[in-house]
Amino acid sequence: MADRLDLQLIAAALRRMGWVRFWAQVVLGVVVVGVQLFNNIGGRLAANSSRALGLGPGISLTTLAFLLLLWCIWQSWLVVRCGRALASPVHPSKGETARLIKRGVLADLVGITLAVVGYQSLAGSLFVQASQQVPGFFGAQIQATPGAAGRVVGLPITSIEMLSVLGNTQVLFAHLIGLWISLWLLQRIYRQA
Repeated sequence: MADRLDLQLIAAALRRMGWVRFWAQVVLGVVVVGVQLFNNIGGRLAANSSRALGLGPGISLTTLAFLLLLWCIWQSWLVVRCGRALASPVHPSKGETARLIKRGVLADLVGITLAVVGYQSLAGSLFVQASQQVPGFFGAQIQATPGAAGRVVGLPITSIEMLSVLGNTQVLFAHLIGLWISLWLLQRIYRQA
């Protein structure tokens, strides 16, 4: 059993780092929600939105990683509560605390995996789209036919499509922050006095 001072230091570390993890993931989660909403609304308003079908798997994996991020945020709140409970006379055991943090590590690893596979899917789709662009200073060129409006030759990558990559990167970074903090907390719990 850890002495009282070490238990107080662990309780303070759990509370502080739990709050850091909680708020970092909440802020990045809000950014992801904003990006995904803007991406969905903007994608529907785009003139040629049917050509972005290749982004579907990447956006779906990003959404799954985001849903897992919501669960990780709840786990962060449980870590804060565990830190508060460690400061009380009746506190959870070292094993219970470690299991709580290990669940967060596992969830963050799965979230990172989903986000990385989603990122690869998004990047691959955008690479294929970029390789089909007509060379030129602006990527796509307007081809005018006599007596008709010009049409775009090639498929330029739009900012809406790049926004989906940004949303994926934000959810990836949120899971990475959670993983770093959870590993540090596990190291702190198992450190020998």
